[in-house]
Amino acid sequence: MNILSANSDLLPDLMDVLSGTRPLRVLMPSYRSHPFVGGQGIYLRHLSKALVELGHKVDVISGPPYPDLDPRVGLIELPSLDMYAREHPILSLNWDILKTPLDLYEYLVHNSGGFPEPYTFGERLAKYMKDKIGDYDIVHDNQTLCHGLLKVKDMGLPVVGNVHHPITMDKRIDIHHAGSLSLKLLKWRWYSFLNMQIKVARRLNHIIVPSDNTQKDVIKDFGLKPDNIYRIHLGIDHETYKPVETVTRKPNRLMVTASADVPLKGLIYLIRAYHKLLDSYPDLELVVVGSLREGPTMDELDKRGIRDRVRFTSGLESREIAELYAEATVAVSPSVYEGFGFPAGEALACGLPLVATNGGSLPEVVGDAGLVVPHSDPDALAEAIDGLLADATKRQTLSAKARQHILDKFTWRHCAMNSAQIYRKAIADHHQIEFHHADD
Repeated sequence: MNILSANSDLLPDLMDVLSGTRPLRVLMPSYRSHPFVGGQGIYLRHLSKALVELGHKVDVISGPPYPDLDPRVGLIELPSLDMYAREHPILSLNWDILKTPLDLYEYLVHNSGGFPEPYTFGERLAKYMKDKIGDYDIVHDNQTLCHGLLKVKDMGLPVVGNVHHPITMDKRIDIHHAGSLSLKLLKWRWYSFLNMQIKVARRLNHIIVPSDNTQKDVIKDFGLKPDNIYRIHLGIDHETYKPVETVTRKPNRLMVTASADVPLKGLIYLIRAYHKLLDSYPDLELVVVGSLREGPTMDELDKRGIRDRVRFTSGLESREIAELYAEATVAVSPSVYEGFGFPAGEALACGLPLVATNGGSLPEVVGDAGLVVPHSDPDALAEAIDGLLADATKRQTLSAKARQHILDKFTWRHCAMNSAQIYRKAIADHHQIEFHHADD
């Protein structure tokens, strides 16, 4: 290491941090963090656990719904209005909201069709951090990409950003699938927070992404510099998602984990494929880990007369999902786009034959351990699924590859070790110290 410039009083401690002699003190902001919220909550829970297992000190600062964390990870609760949890959000206006400008802003933007949480969380974060900058070495943001992060950075604390996938993809697909002009305009309004996220991402010098495909898309959609982006593959909880020998596999059962009301997840294409497969496999089951609500997916099921044939289940713990995988014949990941693809990795970790699409990063996650078909193509899905249902030997071959593929390439320990290397580089760059790190 070549010292270019640094505060001499800080230098000994900095050198200990950069050399790994002293564990890092990491703050991880996340505006909503429960694992049931989605992949960002899963990422936060498992990466923070893996970091403390490496000896680092980690605090998560989160808005509601709060995360489910390892007991060794600290939790700082940063309350919001949590408008999505309110039964009647418009009627929730009260004096406390009226007298607090930030709360009033959150109330007004939410009830006019916007999504204010990333911005308001950031402002609360910056206020909270004013007298706590010295408590941490690094901030690793969980895709809030809010203005408040830049305020924390200006206070003197290095910041590493995270983009799980560019939300520009969700925006394009959601607007495309909206059935009316008014709904398209409402979707456009909701995604207005993206303008902030893109501007903030461009001002961060260290951005972590989970895949090569996401890196390519982030450079294109966010206009980021390639030199500022670091690809670190995520991990899969292989200790929970594993073969369950006591569970008997069912014949002719498909399983998918997908949000029914999110076009990005491609469930509607799997439903069309499933309907086609019923001609050859009249006893074929489809189990969906997710909730069915009024919308295009319910309409599609009703149109084809198969709503009672498809089983939706939600609110499950990870262990229960692993048991469902153990019962399934084939898992399917039909997404139009994935920044990484936890469900695909979890199915593989359970040793299940998998059919996935080429949506986003799924081919990177699946490798040669599953079958990959074009996204948004029901016929291609049906053909691949049919090929596996009809060929027990092919299923056994893929099953034997699946779990080992995850153990070899996608563990949280590996993800945490590489993340810590990027933290050290960000700290060194912040203090203008040359630092050589190992690439993933």
